[in-house]
Amino acid sequence: MSRERIVIVDDHVVILDAFKRLLEPVYQVVGTVSDGVRAVTEALRLRPDILLMDIGLPKLNGLDACERIKAEAPEVRVICLSMNEDADTAEEAIRRGASGYVLKKSTAAELFEAIRTVLQGRSYVSPALSKGMTALFVTQAQAREQRHDLTMRQREVLQLLAEGRSMKEAADSLQLTPRTVAFHKYSIMEQMGIKSSAELVRYAVELGLVARKTPNIAFA
Repeated sequence: MSRERIVIVDDHVVILDAFKRLLEPVYQVVGTVSDGVRAVTEALRLRPDILLMDIGLPKLNGLDACERIKAEAPEVRVICLSMNEDADTAEEAIRRGASGYVLKKSTAAELFEAIRTVLQGRSYVSPALSKGMTALFVTQAQAREQRHDLTMRQREVLQLLAEGRSMKEAADSLQLTPRTVAFHKYSIMEQMGIKSSAELVRYAVELGLVARKTPNIAFA
């Protein structure tokens, strides 16, 4: 009997190796990658049963990567891993198409339970977070109706710039022209009422596109 196939995504090599060694006796680990862009590429290429993915990834964050994967390969079940213990982040992950949300501090037994649950076609959220999610689904759904969401392309541009990449580097990564990247940057600023690059970085942090430790960026 063939074992279920898993791809693991994390930007820390030590964590990738630890998860691989933990899961390989039970599942077939068919790939390990370290950024969100490659996560999408490998998910579409390998079509694993489970994609185990950190949220805080470079190039393309885990939530946006999850949304893209589910749009193009809905059969791939995504389990998000995170240090973030906020129920609203877990809700956002599920809304974006994730089948599971597991805290990185969870035990190995919980991780295996999450994988088994998701493989059975059900959703799994770490118990520490699931109790607070029902109310958040309602209140945040109402809030989303009132805000102007960024497009996927705008989010990609914002993340790359907030990570410290120049407009040319961002353009090369997205296969755009620097002029197009600049257009997206200033469109975001106008749309959200943002007046400076520093505010733009803070906005990227608020969206969860980059970690709070990201330095102030000049967006050269």
